[in-house]
Amino acid sequence: MTTSSSSLASSLYIGLMSGTSLDGVDGVLADFGNGGIRTIEAAFVPFPDALRAELMALQANGDNEIEREAMAANGLAHSYAACVDALVAHANGPVAAVAVHGQTVRHRPELGFTRQTNNPSLLAELTGIDVIADFRSRDIAAGGQGAPLVPAFHAAAFGKPGTTRVVVNIGGIGNISVLHGDGRVTGYDTGPGNVLLDGWIGRHQGRQYDEDGAWGASGRADPALLAVLLDEPYFHQPAPKSTGRDLFHLAWLDARLARMPALAPADVQATLVELTAQTIARAILDEGVAVDAVYVCGGGAYNGALLRSLATALGGKVPVESTVELGIAPNRVEALAFAWLGYRFSQRQPGNMPAVTGAKGLRILGALYPA
Repeated sequence: MTTSSSSLASSLYIGLMSGTSLDGVDGVLADFGNGGIRTIEAAFVPFPDALRAELMALQANGDNEIEREAMAANGLAHSYAACVDALVAHANGPVAAVAVHGQTVRHRPELGFTRQTNNPSLLAELTGIDVIADFRSRDIAAGGQGAPLVPAFHAAAFGKPGTTRVVVNIGGIGNISVLHGDGRVTGYDTGPGNVLLDGWIGRHQGRQYDEDGAWGASGRADPALLAVLLDEPYFHQPAPKSTGRDLFHLAWLDARLARMPALAPADVQATLVELTAQTIARAILDEGVAVDAVYVCGGGAYNGALLRSLATALGGKVPVESTVELGIAPNRVEALAFAWLGYRFSQRQPGNMPAVTGAKGLRILGALYPA
C-alpha cells in the first residue's frame, strides 16, 4: 500500500462508510484539489458472514460485550483495509488520509455519547496511511446530536443558489438535507430507511434486502398497521433529532404487530415501505418551503417501489430523482461525504452544521491516527 508520509500536500482522500444496513464497506477515492469534489474510484467490500452477525448482535445488550466489540473492531479494520487496497491502486499520487466512519453500535446523544466500533490504529498499521476517525463525538460533546453529518457535504456537493433541493439519504436510517435557495441548510433523521425492510425480508425470505422493492410491491399496505407505526413518538419529536437501531429494530416492529390481526408478510413489507416513504415525505412537507426537486441517495435509491411511494406521498408534484442526476451515484455519496469530512479535518475546517445537529457551534470533527 501507499504510505502517506509525504502526502501532506495531497488532495487525495479515501472515505469509508459502513452503515446501519450492515452489508459491508463502501469506499471512494476522491480528489478535492482546486476546491473541487471528484470521485476517482469506488469499491465495495462485503462483510464476512461471521462479522456481520457479530455486528448485528452488538446492536443490543449482551454478554462479554467489551471483548466482543474489540474483536469485531479488529475484523472491521481488516475489511476497511481490503477496501483501501482496492482503491489505492487507482491513486495517481500519495493518499493524504483515510477517513473512516466506523460501525455504529450505540447512538445515545440524549445520554451524551455515540459509539462507532472501529480500530483506527490497526487500520493505520495495515495501510500505512494516516487515518481520521471518530467524527461524531465532538458534535455531541458540543451539545449536538452527532448526526446527521452529511448535510454539510450535501450542501457543498449539491447546493445551487436560488434553488431549493432536498437530498434524502435512505440507508438503514433515513435522513433529509434541505438545501434552501438562500443558502440555509436544515435536516435531521426521519426514522427507518431500510432497517425494518431489510430485517423483515431477512426473517421471512433469508435475503439481505428486497431487490427493487419487488416483494414489498407484491403486498398491500395495511392502513391500520401504518397508523400504529406512525404513532411512534419519535416521528412527532421536534428537530434537532437523530436515531438508529437503538430504537428501530424488529423487536420494535414485533411489539406493534402483536396488537394487530395477523397480516401476510408481504403486506407487512408493503406497509414498511409506506412507513419509510411517509415519514420522509412528512419531514419534507413540514419544512413549509417550495421544493424544486428531491434527490435520493443510499441503498434506498435502488428500491423502485420505495421511490414511487415517496413521490406519491409528496403529492406527485415534486420530482424524485437519484443523485446520479447530480453527478454522484447513490451508493457513493456517504463514503464521499466522509472523505470530504476527512479533508475538512485536515484543513482544520468545521464539518458539522449546528442548525442541523443542535451543537453549540461549528466544530472540527475527527481524530487523527498518523501512519
